[in-house]
Amino acid sequence: MTDPVLSVRGLSVTLHRDGVPNQVLSDVSFDVMPRGITALVGESGSGKSTIGLATQGLLAPDAAPLVTGSIRLAGAEVVGASAADLLHLRQKRVRMVPQDPLSALNPVMRVGRQLREGAGPGQRPEEWLPRVGLPDTARILAAWPHELSGGQRQRVLIAMAMMSGAPLIVADEPTTALDVTVQAQILRLLRQLANDQGTAVLFVTHDLGVASELADRIVVLYGGRIAEHGAATPVLTAPRHPYSRALLAARFDLAAIRTRPLPVTAGDPPGPAALRVGCAFAPRCDWALDLCRAEAPPLAAPDDAGTRVACHRTEEVQSAVASHGPDWPVVPEQTEAALHLTDVSLAFGALQVLRGITLSVRKGESVALVGISGSGKSTILRVVAGLLQPMSGQVTVKGGQPQMVFQDAMSSLTPWLTVGEQLMERLRPLRLPKPEASARAQQALAQVGLPPETARALPRELSGGQAQRVAVARAIVVPPAVLLCDEPISAMDVSLAAQTLNLLGQLRRQLGMAMLFVTHDLAAARIIADRIVVLDRGRIVEDGPSEEVAARPLYGQAREWIAATPQWRMGARP
Repeated sequence: MTDPVLSVRGLSVTLHRDGVPNQVLSDVSFDVMPRGITALVGESGSGKSTIGLATQGLLAPDAAPLVTGSIRLAGAEVVGASAADLLHLRQKRVRMVPQDPLSALNPVMRVGRQLREGAGPGQRPEEWLPRVGLPDTARILAAWPHELSGGQRQRVLIAMAMMSGAPLIVADEPTTALDVTVQAQILRLLRQLANDQGTAVLFVTHDLGVASELADRIVVLYGGRIAEHGAATPVLTAPRHPYSRALLAARFDLAAIRTRPLPVTAGDPPGPAALRVGCAFAPRCDWALDLCRAEAPPLAAPDDAGTRVACHRTEEVQSAVASHGPDWPVVPEQTEAALHLTDVSLAFGALQVLRGITLSVRKGESVALVGISGSGKSTILRVVAGLLQPMSGQVTVKGGQPQMVFQDAMSSLTPWLTVGEQLMERLRPLRLPKPEASARAQQALAQVGLPPETARALPRELSGGQAQRVAVARAIVVPPAVLLCDEPISAMDVSLAAQTLNLLGQLRRQLGMAMLFVTHDLAAARIIADRIVVLDRGRIVEDGPSEEVAARPLYGQAREWIAATPQWRMGARP
């Protein structure tokens, strides 16, 4: 029998923060075989990226990591290895594609030199760059990392990993910043690399559609433990753990029901803890018993399909019938425009980024802007927000200054101000008495589902989901006529993305806001928007009802996006 390229046994990791131990992984075991692709899935904080870093001995030294168990990489033990041995492993046996491409490239070395230094025998960057969607090879090779876009840098790192010849590639959310067409291209390459060269891939993702198309095996993580583990098809089509079911219920694709809120699991994932009693999912689980709260279930022996599950109530979970909530309330359609752009054009030097944009958004209407990177989506938001001035044309906003919700909610919050102070700051122009301003701030927190004590927290004390809700609360504490959302869910796990889409859908109906929602995810656009506007090279090339555009787009490139969008096609491989 072929030996695994990566074998993880009983892996537990404790990190320290301010001297306090936090157990982030507990008793994790799995294998990745040659030609195999194993996907680690789960919400943010479940331990996915920690596993990826631990396999290479890259856990942050300042966290004083305590690692027990075994990680064998191509026959060599990683746990307890010397610095010299770890360096050799990272050079010869494993390559990583990290989530943050800028920090992974040397800023003082041209891209071409970095690619050539990491290339395996006989591999040429000029041949690999077009395969990852970078046909302008001469310009890319001569560029410094800061001269490339985030998506271009990510593709450079993917090419670097693929041409290295390493037996294992650890890919940590490698397609998050990419358009779906480029994403599909990368997924096909990873599958081809595994098939043709015998490369093993450990693929960290929050996108279950990607996992269903790419992975042979799935490891579902929650609270630093394995909840469910097995072949992709049974895990993703007949999940036996309540957390796996919750993840699958929250996913959305081009076939999702858009007339009702997406199903989500109440509560937040657990943070790292020195000691946790019982099943970590019990506080959020509809099936939890006293036994679940008192005793953590072991990972059971494989069932007939080879799946292992850590749950006291596996049979009840598997036989349960999914339930759906009520539809969204019907809101009378408004005819008055909250936002109107007339023949708006903008250029950065010789680069024309907007070309005669004419667009209206009615009060209470949601419009999604979709298109490939560089098509002008985010530029339109910045023009509407007044952050950029168009060269020609006119922008008319009725009802006050638009408010923006950014992609990275945490970095958009002022780190030294409490949540309450940041909400009160938005209210300052109204010159309200302090008790009234405080009440308004509390009301905004309640509208986004946060308890009153959140007002006393600093941003660093918030989870990712809480930070996103605070960012929305800050935008609506003075209800804007137009809410601008710039890729607010692109880096989120499926549960948090579903919660955010539900929250935005609820608030714009309650407050009657118009909304411009920028996304590269056509499935998200179909769910959140009444209309989808397709952009290409600064022009509007299609504008219509979201259901029609998502199902039967007229524009050729939009049809390519639909074909490339990950669907629930179990057994199909790119």
